[in-house]
Amino acid sequence: MNLTLNLISFLGIFGLCFIAWLGSEDRRSVPWKVIFWGVGLQLAIGLFVFTLPQGRDFIATLNDALNALIDASEAGARFLFGPLMVPDRLLSPGPGDAGRWIVRAVGQPYVPVPGDRLGVNFLDVGYIFAFRALPQVIFFSAIVALLYRLNIIQPIVKVFAIVFRRILGISGAEALSGSANIFVGIESAIAVKPFLAEMTRSELCAILASCFGSIASTVLGLYAGLLRPTFPTITGHLMSASLLTIPACFVIAKILVPEKEQPVTLGHIPEAPTDENEKKPGVMDSLIVGALDGVNMAVGIAAVIIAIIGLVALLDSLFQGLSGLPGPFGAVFSVVTLDNIFGVLFVPLTFLTGVSLEWNELWQSSVLIGQRVLQTSIPPYLKLASLSANEAIDDRAMLIVSYVLCGFAHIPSYGIFVGGLASLVPERRSDISSLGWKSLWAATLATLMTGCIAGVYYFGDSAAVLGK
Repeated sequence: MNLTLNLISFLGIFGLCFIAWLGSEDRRSVPWKVIFWGVGLQLAIGLFVFTLPQGRDFIATLNDALNALIDASEAGARFLFGPLMVPDRLLSPGPGDAGRWIVRAVGQPYVPVPGDRLGVNFLDVGYIFAFRALPQVIFFSAIVALLYRLNIIQPIVKVFAIVFRRILGISGAEALSGSANIFVGIESAIAVKPFLAEMTRSELCAILASCFGSIASTVLGLYAGLLRPTFPTITGHLMSASLLTIPACFVIAKILVPEKEQPVTLGHIPEAPTDENEKKPGVMDSLIVGALDGVNMAVGIAAVIIAIIGLVALLDSLFQGLSGLPGPFGAVFSVVTLDNIFGVLFVPLTFLTGVSLEWNELWQSSVLIGQRVLQTSIPPYLKLASLSANEAIDDRAMLIVSYVLCGFAHIPSYGIFVGGLASLVPERRSDISSLGWKSLWAATLATLMTGCIAGVYYFGDSAAVLGK
């Protein structure tokens, strides 16, 4: 069955391209070069990450390094909130016996004994989202700001930009912005701000799709912290997913909005003009400003979660009230929830990722992927970890769905990216607004394509890929 699912995942890559083509602004202009080299680049990266021993070793090393940062972030949170809210040891329920608990050090893998299985209870006092996850956003925001100030990230971004430009044949500006999205969010557009006014619609769509499709390093710790107990190497894989999604975003964006003009930066990576008289902030200033930006982001995340989850619960309660209607209407509304509605809509797309041939796993995965559209990636990641801990979803589905969920392809981020880009170049506001939903759709398909890549190379070796 694995080989059948791998074949479905492979064919799903082109199925997603076909779905994008159906919504293209010009179906006669098919960017064959971008499609061929974009998909080829993803397959090459996937081969390195999932199959080659060197790639797996690299992911393991990257995972350990990033996990060390996550664990370090908890030191400050523990000092602020105390060891009860941020303990230095995690409690996980043991096998079958509610009174049995496995105690392990934070950041250390669980070593099972015969008969044991690792479970996770996110309602336990050992993991309270506000005290464990949000401080990580603040810490990672400060670290990223510090790395930028020390000029450590910029050379890496430029290398990726050169690779994307040469292989995909896209403009230097969109390659540079897309590469920056591997590490930051809407701030990536600032790197090409002087060129935004003269960009083509296709370039703007690609830049927005990259913003929606990837994750910023500032929330890397947040997402990783939710899955580490059940997916020990998730941190390294989140970076892998973010990298894979960028060429996928370029492929889908260029299909939806084909390039019909001559980009100003075609053929070279642009250098943003710098003011030599501008005084750079000090190292500590950069760290502090980054931390303060992280506070704003953490508060924003908390506000969005409270508002969106509350709204979803309100609408679900309305559906539940309608279930009291007599006859078939009541029966229909008894199973209607927003999660189920979006789950139904995403079943065909989820199937294309090759997640499973069993209906229960396909449905569970589809609900999680559809849930992201309204509720961000956080509730689905929490649910995914719970399903995996309770063995309600297998490792293949766990891997694919975790890759698909890795991104900002959800409605709550629409205002951030569309509004943020429009504020940088007000004269292009109408173009950016008209491309907003197309870009969100492009990023959604791109993240699904990333899941397909994970599915192509998964052959049941959970210990090697997931670190179990």
